[in-house]
Amino acid sequence: MNLGELLLSVFGGLQFGWANLVMLIIGGVLIYLAVAKEYEPVLLLPIGFGCILANLGMSVYNPESFLKVIYDAGIKTELFPLVIFIGVGAMIDFRPLLAQPRMVLLGAAGQFGIFGALILATVLGFKLNEAASIGVIGAIDGPTAIFVTSKLAPDLLGPIAVAAYSYMSLIPIIQPPIMKLMTTRQERLIRMEYAPVPVSNTVVVAFPVIVTVAVSLIAPAAAPLIAALMLGNLLREAGVVDRLSKAAQNELINVATLFLGLAIGATMTAEKFIFDPLTGFQWRTLGIMALGLLAFILDTVAGLLFGKLMAFLSGGKINPLIGACGISAFPMAGRLSARAALEEDPDNFILMHAMGSNTAGQLGSVIAGGVLLAIVSKILGIG
Repeated sequence: MNLGELLLSVFGGLQFGWANLVMLIIGGVLIYLAVAKEYEPVLLLPIGFGCILANLGMSVYNPESFLKVIYDAGIKTELFPLVIFIGVGAMIDFRPLLAQPRMVLLGAAGQFGIFGALILATVLGFKLNEAASIGVIGAIDGPTAIFVTSKLAPDLLGPIAVAAYSYMSLIPIIQPPIMKLMTTRQERLIRMEYAPVPVSNTVVVAFPVIVTVAVSLIAPAAAPLIAALMLGNLLREAGVVDRLSKAAQNELINVATLFLGLAIGATMTAEKFIFDPLTGFQWRTLGIMALGLLAFILDTVAGLLFGKLMAFLSGGKINPLIGACGISAFPMAGRLSARAALEEDPDNFILMHAMGSNTAGQLGSVIAGGVLLAIVSKILGIG
């Protein structure tokens, strides 16, 4: 009797093989990282538990599974990413960006990895819709990655979501070596004066409305994501719906995140991740993880290079470290860039500049994901 037959006999009618056992271990590792290392625990813990359930017969591919109900209600309909974005928007203060509009350039530069990974993925043999979904991992924005992938390549939702959130949690490990490699100590020591143009309450309230209208007209595919993000921000800045703002920041985003994590984890079956009896080993999963990491690295490198260019053009008045946080991981990336400057000079405070770049990256990732979705959908005739 081989291992698969033994496991099958132990677990009764459940189709349980060695690959399922490996996936149980992977689910356990995700839970360990969430609990012991505190790597994005709010997401990695339910994803890890969902992965375990998926390989115990409760995957989203089982029509009788309660997780399929959650998946159909929140992932297929794209509801969960949108609800999460409402909560994210309610947490973001766009004043640092509005006070320093030039930070938009860094937010745009921080999306380079999306398109670099897409090109490489197509070269490696991935279909265009799959390559586009893989590239969006580079946004370091879980909801955007899930939103785009659910439309273009739903079969890859599990590995892409895990990659997006895993790399987001590993920012403190991945980015610092790149920042030190790409910048000189003299550049990291650059001090930036914070004397922003005052931002009135009228501008802050009008901003989410204007952005929603502009993006919806320019990139309609990004409209749902940007509208959800801006709705949350409007709740925050309006000052008259504190209960709704606090609910979006807490109960709403927490419930949606819990169900989204479980549903994503429930797609991580052994057949999809490791070994399919019909097609053999799933090498594509490793490829997706590797390309996602490359996209993240390219984002950081491109942002730093653009930051160095701005430092040169400004005569040494811009610290290029703020280019590294022109990605979507808010506010972790901004804080990390500010901390890197403080490590070189305890009196060098660039946090507000970094937050301006980071919020620009949040907007940039949503727009880049929407533009990519629109282009690929048009080419492939999807939707």
